[in-house]
Parts: sequence; structure tokens; C-alpha cells
Amino acid sequence: MDNIEKSIAFLDSIGVEYEIFRHEAAASIEQCEEIEKIISGKICKNLLLRTTSGDKVFLLMTDGRKRFVTKEVSKKLGSSRLSFADGEMMETLLNTKPGSLSIMSLMFDKDKKVFLAADRDVFREEFICCHPCDNTATLKIRTEDVIEKIIPALGREIIIVE
Repeated sequence: MDNIEKSIAFLDSIGVEYEIFRHEAAASIEQCEEIEKIISGKICKNLLLRTTSGDKVFLLMTDGRKRFVTKEVSKKLGSSRLSFADGEMMETLLNTKPGSLSIMSLMFDKDKKVFLAADRDVFREEFICCHPCDNTATLKIRTEDVIEKIIPALGREIIIVE
């Protein structure tokens, strides 16, 4: 079973409705903007961040059009200066290749080593659109289902940042 199938099985198991759109690989925000026109929704940008010491790792959901300032986000998360985790860490912790990261990747983090954080604006949209741990497809999920079903099923709490 590939990551798309695993993501769909997870959503089905917790009763989340979704639409899935298959497309060419889309790893950049520019490629995602083209897909957004087809799916009528904004694709959430997901970043894997780590502290300098590597003792904390965060999956940050944000709007790809917003300017990302590491120093500001680090402060809001109450952590030492954060940097981007490398692809190897992403694959080891979340069974996800770079360019395919999403909240769905947390289903692979059985030890709950990765903290979930999100820009408040992500939850102001009616839908959250994200890759199912594979950037050749995009899921469109009601934001309320992400908050009320997916996050609890993943056993997570979310840190909201402005």
C-alpha cells in the first residue's frame, strides 16, 4: 500500500469525507497554485522545522504566500532558533519525501516526536488542501473535519501561531 492509499484508508477509518485530485508532481508553491485553480481551494504549505539541538521537531502548516521568518516563528513556538529539517529526517520520522509533507504525514509518527503547529489563518479557510504524503495528488478536506476528527485521531494537540 502506498502513501496515498494509506492516507485514504486513514481518512475512511475515521469517517472523514474528502475529494482527491491526481496530478503531476507538485513540489513548489507555484505548481500548487496551478492546481488550486482546478480544485477551488488553497493548498496548505507544510514545513518540517527542528531546533538547533534537534530535540524538538515541528510540522508547521501555513499559507505558502506568507513570508516565513524563522526567528519570529521560533519565538512564537517558544523554541530556540529553528531551521529546516533535512529530507532524511522527514523520511525517517514521517515516511514522507520532501515536497509531499502534510498533516497526513503525522499518521506515521507513532512515537509522537513531531509537534503540530499551524498559522491561525490556515483554519479560516473552509477547506484544507494538502498532499496525501505524495505530491502527485491533493486532498481537499473540510477544515472542521481536520480540527474535530483528524487531529484527535492522530492523538495531537495543535499549537496555533499568528
